[in-house]
Parts: sequence; C-alpha cells; structure tokens
Amino acid sequence: MAVRSIDEMKSEGKAMLEHLWLAVNVNRLRAYIDFNGRSARKRSVVCVVILLCVGAQAQAPAAKAPAPQMATSAPIRFEEIAARSGIDFSIDSSPTLNKNQIETMVAGVALIDYDGDGYQDIFFANGAAIPSLKKEGPQYKNRLYHNNGDGTFTDVTEKAGVGGDGYDMGAAVGDFDNDGRPDLYVVGVTKNHLYHNNGDGTFSDVTDKAGVGGAMYGGKKMWSVAAAWVDYNNDGLLDLFVSNYVKWEVNKDPECIVASIRNYCSPLLYEPLPNTLYRNNGDGTFTDVSDETGISQHLGRGMGVAIADYDGDGFMDIFVANDDSPNFLFHNIGGKRFEEVAVSSWVAYNRSGKTVSGMGADFRDVNNDGRPDIWFTALSTETFPLFFNRGGGEFEDATTSSGLAWATQNMDGWSNAIVDFDNDGWKDLFVARSNVLDPVLASARSYMEPNAVFRNLGNGKFQDVSATAGASFQTPALHRGTAVGDLDNDGRMDVVVSVLNGPAKLFHNITRTSNHWILLQLRGTVSNRMGIGAQIRLTTPNGAQQFNEVTTSVGYASSSDSRVHFGLGDSMAAERIDITWPSGIRQTLRNVRGDRVVVIEEPAAPPPRKK
Repeated sequence: MAVRSIDEMKSEGKAMLEHLWLAVNVNRLRAYIDFNGRSARKRSVVCVVILLCVGAQAQAPAAKAPAPQMATSAPIRFEEIAARSGIDFSIDSSPTLNKNQIETMVAGVALIDYDGDGYQDIFFANGAAIPSLKKEGPQYKNRLYHNNGDGTFTDVTEKAGVGGDGYDMGAAVGDFDNDGRPDLYVVGVTKNHLYHNNGDGTFSDVTDKAGVGGAMYGGKKMWSVAAAWVDYNNDGLLDLFVSNYVKWEVNKDPECIVASIRNYCSPLLYEPLPNTLYRNNGDGTFTDVSDETGISQHLGRGMGVAIADYDGDGFMDIFVANDDSPNFLFHNIGGKRFEEVAVSSWVAYNRSGKTVSGMGADFRDVNNDGRPDIWFTALSTETFPLFFNRGGGEFEDATTSSGLAWATQNMDGWSNAIVDFDNDGWKDLFVARSNVLDPVLASARSYMEPNAVFRNLGNGKFQDVSATAGASFQTPALHRGTAVGDLDNDGRMDVVVSVLNGPAKLFHNITRTSNHWILLQLRGTVSNRMGIGAQIRLTTPNGAQQFNEVTTSVGYASSSDSRVHFGLGDSMAAERIDITWPSGIRQTLRNVRGDRVVVIEEPAAPPPRKK
C-alpha cells in the first residue's frame, strides 16, 4: 500500500468534497429551475451556464484585498465586567418540563444611546411566565441600563417604561420618525411593541397607532424573533422587516425523547412562517407590504436578519438565516418589490448542498474588496458558513478556505458579529456560543460553551484566538444574543452578551494596541436620520481601503452600535472618506483625524442642473 503524505490526503479529501458539492448543488438548481416552470430550452441553456459558474466557483482564487500590508496587532483580549459595572440582568425564559420551544430562544440585546449623551446604553429583552406568557413578576421584565460614562450602568427601566408585558425575544433600534432620537422595537411570541423615544428619558408605546404589533398567519399572531430597520425604498423613512420563526402553541410541543429524557424538538417538527415587511408611511403609521413586495411568498424558519446592498444598485437587500430551512436572500428590485435569490446566489445551502441550523447573521465586507459578504452561525458539525461576495450577484462558500470549517466544526453558535477588535484594519469575527439541547447527550460535549473570537489574518483566512482572549472569556455559559459597540468611546469595540437563565456578560475590550481608529456617526438630512444603509469607503495614507455600512441589525435578535467603526492600523488619520447616502447623495471628506468619534451630516441635495 502506497504511503501518502498528509497534504496529499487533504488535497484528495478536498477534491472529493468539491465534487460532492458540485453534484448536489447542480441538482438543486436544476430542480429549482424546473419548479419555476422554465421551458426545456431555457432549462438546458441555464444548466450549461450553471455548470460553467459552478466550475468557476470551485476554482476561484482567494480574494486579494487592496491593502498593501497588515498593521501590527497585539492579541485580542477581553475582560468580563458586567457585575462590577452594575449590570445584573438575567434572562428568565421560564423553563418547564414540557420543553416549550420558546424557552431556549430568548436572546435580545440592543445598544441604544437613548438620551443622546454620546454613550451607548443597553437594553435586554426577557421572557415571561409559562403558560400565561405574561410578565407576572419583576424577574421577567425587560431591562434598560443607562451608561453613566464612567464604566458603570444604572437600571432605568421603570422610568423609561420599557419593561414590557409579554414573552419577548429580540430588539431592533432605529429612528422611525427622524426626530434625532433612536426608538426601540421589541419582538416576541406575544405582541410586538414599538417604543417611541420621548427625549426626556421615557418611551411611549405607540404600537397600536403604528400598526406593527405583529402580522397574523392562520388566524394567529406569528412568533417573531428578530427585526431590522431598513429604508428599502429610499424615501428617507425607516421601514421595518420582521423575522418570524415557526407556528407554535404553549404546552403543545411534540414530545421528543432522547435516551429516555425529554428535550427540545427539532424545528423541522414545526410549520414554517413567512416574514413581514412594514412600510413607514411618515405619519407615525406603517403599512404591511409583505404581499405586494413578495416577502410573504416564501416560508422559512427565520432567525437572524442582516441588511446590505450586495450588488451595489443603491437599494438595500435582506439576508435571513433560516433554521433547518434554505436561507433567504431578498434582492431589492428598485424599492418596489423583492426577489428571493438565495439559490442562484449560492447562499441558500452550505457547501454540501444541505440546509443548516441558521442562527445569527452579519452582512458586511470582511476581505476589504468593497463587496459585503455573508457570515452566519449554526450548530456543531454544520460549521459557521462564510460566503465571499464575488460580484455579479454570486457568492462563494469560503468556509473551508478561510479556516472556519475546521475551527468551528465542534462549535454551536447563536449570535455573531463582524468587527475589527484590534484596529488593524481587518474585521474579525465574534460568536456567542451554546448548545441548544439540555443536556447534550454526548459525553464529550457540554450544554454550556465559551464564546469564540477569530482574528482576520488579512489573507482570506481567520485564526481562532479565543484561548488567549482573557481568562474570563473562557467561562462557558448559555450564551445567546450579542450587541457590539464602543461602550466607553476608547476606540476598542466591546461586546454585550445575553445568557439564557443566567447573568449577562459585558466583555470590555482591553486589547493592548497602538493602532488607531475612528468612529463615524452619520446624521441624515435627506436620508433617514440615522443614515442606516449609507455605504462608506475609507482610505488610509498607505493606500489601504476599507468598506462598511450603517446598520444596527447584527447577529441573532440583537441590535448593535449604529456608529461605523474603522481600525486605522498605524495611520493617524483617514486620507479620504467617501460616503454614498441612501438618498444617492455622495460626500467626500479628506484628511480626517482619527482616534475620535466624528459626526458627519449629510449635505443638502444639489439643485437640479439647468437644461
């Protein structure tokens, strides 16, 4: 028997996997085309194109970023400081012996500078009693913590009036009326709630007037888990996309027994749901446009939702990570309707042509090529798939080539985020980890898991640096939601993580680095006030370019800092910042000093040219 080297065996294994992937995906695409009723001639032509595209995808080289070199970076490190900062929140999902599916899903975390003092405050969504699905005691209240600006937080829930009344799941932050004050939308099993920021430290529940309490399906309000604010039609008003999960009724879950122990059931045993899109009418009310835009035509088990303009046509698109269902990529057609293109864009399935347990999602450029990429989490053996945007409406599965397949194959992930933690100019990856079942019935695994962070090496690959990210970072827990932002305005991005039936965590970024940074806070005038959807290209004096966007919808059921963060490496300033606002207005700033928060206001629209 011939002796083969490790490299030879790896190469052979990779070739076998690529062959399997090609076969499975071609069959899926053929079925998809047939399902849509194309003619036999069109099918044959499209199949030839598919095979050519598949071949190109399999042989596509790794992306080459424009940056000439990487900045020097110290190890990424965090210190968990929630307790000493005054954050004493714990999710209470009211776990029962009946194993209601909702008990394992509560996660919401949101960063919101509700009082405009320049510091990000923290909101947590919470569960409720079962079977009433009402917040019968203070342990079930949602919580809002005011950032005091000195490393401490104060619980201001009662004054703010955002404690809630039902079984909540997630939260989204956006200024829906353009008054300069961020508002809060909370989704859940029961009624969804829109809280209007009054500007005096209090919020008003305007759900009924706005008409966004949650869409009905089969005569019942749908179970919502996440939401995203997005101006899909570029009219200067933030619209609202809601991710809905499955049909569910309290204490009526299937009985799933594993090794004589009742556990939570697979989502495949629950019927899928459509998602919801509300259009902002500009008068404090919204209209459900899910049918007319094509959103409601597609059923899935929606989890994380993320937004980006992936094809550069000036309209924001929407990615939904589905749980044990094909993912959705809703391509925005001129702000009028959406076309679901996940299959033809290669992001519906993993590299093996299979659905995975899609959880959290982020949608932004990780390889500095100017095109937003897609990264989402799943469960162990499924890896955390990463799709590089190759342009032309196509993505390439880079999970293996990036090193994430091997690194994440034994991990279970919930929320996630793409963010530069060491300010070297390359966005890193964060995952809130935990298994779903309790207990996990494999002897080598644990229900609780530590979080993970992967450093971007700048060459299309990532390195798991979790083991050196600090002693407190190694502590396992039932991690769920994640919100990322600079809580102390020191230029290093911090992470807030919710824990199922346990104390929340605040990971203060203490990375020791001399790298520089800049935080951009955009203020729309023609565009929506928060500038959500604005595209930003930053160039440093050494010629390196980075790309990012304004969004708050990150991970699973969570909302992050709306300010846009860039690590500048060893550059003390940005040589040039180019902004394309949702209105289409383009703005350029030159020689912008770093190591500070910079507020940028959208210029007035130029007058039309005289003919």
